[in-house]
Amino acid sequence: MEILAKTIFGLHVLIILGGGILAVSSKSLVRALVGLIVTFFGVAGLYLMLNTPFLAFMQLLIYVGAVCVLVFFAVMLTRADQQGEEAAPITPKRRLYALLAGLAPAAGLAAILLRHPPASKITPEEVPLPALGAGLLDQYAMNFELISLVLLVAMAGAVFLTWERRQKS
Repeated sequence: MEILAKTIFGLHVLIILGGGILAVSSKSLVRALVGLIVTFFGVAGLYLMLNTPFLAFMQLLIYVGAVCVLVFFAVMLTRADQQGEEAAPITPKRRLYALLAGLAPAAGLAAILLRHPPASKITPEEVPLPALGAGLLDQYAMNFELISLVLLVAMAGAVFLTWERRQKS
């Protein structure tokens, strides 16, 4: 049974890495967004492996269902003309800088974790869903409302910019 769990974990890690690589290396914004969606599905699978179906569902609902759809519509509505400037070519020097920029935070976090390992419990404390919902929505209800307002304003801005550009042409 342990080998099966490790195999499924490895599969989810490969899905996350594949989606991340596709998201970062794709020249098309739509393909990059598909890579991001694949990555989010892999993370939701890891949540399921941790026996937290509520977090897995929230991952799919919030990130795939809301954020990625919002980004997709924003990309589709504000597509730049194909006659615009070309992106700068990716040189080996730029690849090295990108790799160093990605490894710098990881190295800093690893150094901190090696010096001060976190205290861990063998089994996490189980919290019933009604208590979790009450804990999130009692104290953080305004935060959720502000996030939804920001997403709404971003989408309305994307529609307005596209509408304005079409009126001029």
